[in-house]
Amino acid sequence: MNKIRLVKPQMEFEREYLSFYREWKDSGEDMVPWVISKDPSDFQGMLKFLSDSEQGIGLPEGWVPDSTFWLVDHDKRVLGAVNIRHRLTEHLKNTGGHIGYGIRPSERQKGYATKLLQLSIIEARKLGIDKVLVVCDADNIASEKTIIKNSGKPDIDFYEEDGNVIKRYWIKN
Repeated sequence: MNKIRLVKPQMEFEREYLSFYREWKDSGEDMVPWVISKDPSDFQGMLKFLSDSEQGIGLPEGWVPDSTFWLVDHDKRVLGAVNIRHRLTEHLKNTGGHIGYGIRPSERQKGYATKLLQLSIIEARKLGIDKVLVVCDADNIASEKTIIKNSGKPDIDFYEEDGNVIKRYWIKN
């Protein structure tokens, strides 16, 4: 676990990222965080999109700047991804939080999510975020355990119109 690190998306990880992306697509699962659903067939264009998003360039109305990182191992294999929102809107306070993260399907249950969130909290601190909001669906027990392992303190749950319950946790930086 010592050689696991976060990296900014870059060309040198193209082959490994495409493997990560294909595995997730083939699984049929929802792609989390949302940025990994971006089609990487124009890899350079995707990198520009991520860089622009971090700088707040070309964001849709109501969106906030965000930073994306990939969790990689010593072989540069992409194990997971995280998207850190630089600030919260009312919508993000309820259902998105500061940090959205995911681990590729074949690498789950190995402690990578806990490490990914831990490293993401450090990156959030660098962005000046003193108190990080992390959320998960109430039925996502694995994510809830990951948040609690990273010192998440429960806040009031949010109930979506469809009845889905969002668990909300704060982590002090």
